[in-house]
Amino acid sequence: MKEIIKNQIDSHKAQYENRGRLLITCPDQPGIVSAVSTFLFSKGANIIESSQYSSDPNGGTFFIRLEFELEQLQQLRVELENDFQPVAEQFSMEYSFRYVSQLKRTAIFVSKEPHCLLELLWEYQSGDLMMDIVMVISNHEDTREIVESIGIPFYYIPANKDIRKQVEEKQIKLLKDNNIDVIVLARYMQILTEKFVAEFPNQIINIHHSFLPAFVGARPYERAFERGVKLIGATSHYVTNDLDEGPIIEQDIKRVDHRDTVERLKKIGRTIERSVLARALKWHLDDRVIVHKNKTIRF
Repeated sequence: MKEIIKNQIDSHKAQYENRGRLLITCPDQPGIVSAVSTFLFSKGANIIESSQYSSDPNGGTFFIRLEFELEQLQQLRVELENDFQPVAEQFSMEYSFRYVSQLKRTAIFVSKEPHCLLELLWEYQSGDLMMDIVMVISNHEDTREIVESIGIPFYYIPANKDIRKQVEEKQIKLLKDNNIDVIVLARYMQILTEKFVAEFPNQIINIHHSFLPAFVGARPYERAFERGVKLIGATSHYVTNDLDEGPIIEQDIKRVDHRDTVERLKKIGRTIERSVLARALKWHLDDRVIVHKNKTIRF
């Protein structure tokens, strides 16, 4: 399996060596698309996908995601980014060039429940989530054998509220030393501190076991059962300092009724959680999400 994964990654890097993406946020005004397209054309790039959105054509905010092919892109990266500066300054852009062959270095955090982790590992092994899983970090040993069986390093770091500061210092060092790009909380049942979140802005993706903003916090299925809900769901979002209130990336729901017990609701919920988290991570890995204030623009 380790060899299969390696071959998939090598094939992806070779196939997309010349594929780039450009994400832009700026005040809306005439000429943005023309200027960006003209710039890429002048560099010999071929635009193969373009998606855009304006919050208001009169004084609103403009968002665009472009995907392009450019021969010898890896050798031209620095020149490309430097030469784009005048265009960015002209339109007051916040922008980012991304390179498809550079897989995002990913760390997955998990506690005892393995269903979200298993979904991510399956999608990773099948080549549907193209990333470099550098490590799995857990405050329990339960999933070690699963993770190590496919050659991914597993770090057991016990955690609770009494030692949270020391634990997070160790985790942050581990993540920084390994140049982690994205952190996935695959049912990691510990609250992260403001310091931890500040170290990784818009890089921490969480799965919440309810259709936010309903049933924020603990025991959502019990509370949903008590309310007699007719829909349950799951929400994947970026982590901020406001518990379960970060920018939402993906959501889904399923209809239920009074016949469903708490345990049945949990079983249905786990199915929704794992698919929602996998889709949210895919949007992120494909650079299809732009965070603006406390919401996302998803192309």
